[in-house]
Amino acid sequence: MYGYAGRVLHIDLTTGKTHVEPLNEDYAKKYIGGIGLGMRLWLDHAKAGVEPFSPENPLILATGPISGTVWPTGGNGHAFISKSPQSYGVGESKSHGSFGTELKRAGYDAVIFKGKAEKPVYVWIDDDSVQLLDASHLMGKSPTETEDAIREELGDYYIRVAAIGPAGEKLVRIACIINDKTRAAGRTGMGAVMGSKNLKAIAVRGTHDITVAKPEEFMEFVKEFHERMKGPATQKYRTLGTPENVLVHNSLSCMPTRNYTNSRFEAAEKVSGETLNERFVAKIIGCSSCAMRCEHVCVVPEGPYKGATTRMEYEPLWAMGPYCGIDRLDAIIKGMDLCNYYGIDAISAGVIVGFAMDCYENGILTEKDLDGIDARFGNHEALLKLIEKMGKRDGIGDILAEGVKIAGEKIGKGAEKLAQHIKGVEVTGYDLRCLKTAALGFAVSFRGADHNRHGAYAFDVKGKVNRLVAEKGRGKMVKDIEDIYTIIDSMIICKFSRGTYYKEAEDLAKLYTLVTGFETTPEEIRRSGERINNLARLFNIREGLGRKDDTLPYKVMHHPITDEGPSKGAYVSQAELDLLLDDYYMARGWNRDGVPTIEKLKELGMEDLVHIVEEKTKKAEE
Repeated sequence: MYGYAGRVLHIDLTTGKTHVEPLNEDYAKKYIGGIGLGMRLWLDHAKAGVEPFSPENPLILATGPISGTVWPTGGNGHAFISKSPQSYGVGESKSHGSFGTELKRAGYDAVIFKGKAEKPVYVWIDDDSVQLLDASHLMGKSPTETEDAIREELGDYYIRVAAIGPAGEKLVRIACIINDKTRAAGRTGMGAVMGSKNLKAIAVRGTHDITVAKPEEFMEFVKEFHERMKGPATQKYRTLGTPENVLVHNSLSCMPTRNYTNSRFEAAEKVSGETLNERFVAKIIGCSSCAMRCEHVCVVPEGPYKGATTRMEYEPLWAMGPYCGIDRLDAIIKGMDLCNYYGIDAISAGVIVGFAMDCYENGILTEKDLDGIDARFGNHEALLKLIEKMGKRDGIGDILAEGVKIAGEKIGKGAEKLAQHIKGVEVTGYDLRCLKTAALGFAVSFRGADHNRHGAYAFDVKGKVNRLVAEKGRGKMVKDIEDIYTIIDSMIICKFSRGTYYKEAEDLAKLYTLVTGFETTPEEIRRSGERINNLARLFNIREGLGRKDDTLPYKVMHHPITDEGPSKGAYVSQAELDLLLDDYYMARGWNRDGVPTIEKLKELGMEDLVHIVEEKTKKAEE
């Protein structure tokens, strides 16, 4: 097979045994790789209703067919897939850097981790040699410290490592898996699943070449995309980076502030991408095979947080800044630094702190409940103390480490109404009250609150539709962009490069054909995207999720925007949400409960998964 390594590695952490099987070529053609292949493998190897922290919950690590090649932004990605300890449905998260490149060059399209090691271990994959090594001495270390220690131990600086931090070890539900020191597979708690298996890290060295089907045409296409990625489509990422969004969203009054109390931040200028780049960005670097470089490395030069260093994107900046009412970039950089140290999703961490601050301001949590922390909105010291407590599961941090959904339920007294999440996963930096297309995309997202599952906010923010109105037609818009996004995440190319695929499906189909040799039309590539979205829906349905879970946070549906400006008075009513859901399900060919029809599955060549729908229908009738 071209593009693909053609092999899947199985690792039983309980017994220490490993074996390799050939990649199912039918799966490769139908589900591409990355999250598509990962979800299909998970369904094959997990029992329905498995607990996320059970040894029986497999953790899948998958690369895409483009991984390991020189394709701009596509040679470097990988994905982790499992059952999420936050949503109890699809858990998936991708990361870039160099780890995915190395795994592919070691000769694997996917690795399936099963069971639980008796004591802490790390897995050392050196081409065909696979070992489970003692990780007792690595426990309590940060991902960066773990990476350095493993490289020194194995005697090779170029080994690539993906590791969890102390938070993953303690099963903090927002724990992530970090590679290349600052690159995180961040959302849905995959680090906690890894921790539940006593798996501290995965170290990889690969020496195989990745061959493509049509090398000369492929290299011409590579050159073309190198030029595209130097152009206007990626200018934002090459210059200010995603923090540019701060002032854009603030001007539209669509940036959730103080846990959805406001939709704009009066101190936005202080935490803007412009200010960040002027005062804190030390250098901009790129991943393996990247033609545009977007990683803005920030360093605090002076003051109480001097020396704090991290890469910074809009979402974590927003979550630990405006969402908590905090206007100090040095504290936000320190907060991100702490998240990297403990190995926790920085978006969720900021949203959880904003939730705790809202509880404090409303008298639901007292200073005593918060271990003496004065958790007012805007208190940057409280932000850092609460992040540390979550990372350690210390005091109030033990409850907050469960994520806002479970924390809200445990705290009670109305706290659950202040917990802004979808399917248990904390919200991201778009005020859904005034972005009605995005609201639909977030509600139906198969991995919970997430802008990266659909990108539907673009229709609203760029003025392609009336963002304050819910109307028919938005369902198809969300469906079509979701299908493109699942192709991107299954091939595993970077979403920041999506604007360079001028013809979208046509360009993606050509790339897939040149790499794999499987002649693929734009229609077929779109169908693959649709198939993968249906696969994710079947995953969630099998695990008990449905229309009831395709909903929005309480404040989005009950607290209209009060700020003066273009969004004042906006919110999403139940009637609007129902209209949008009906429209979306119809566009997808699902029934009114959001269940794919047997006809739709057969149309997509998914007959082998029809039993999930039949079992769901049978239970509903009972």
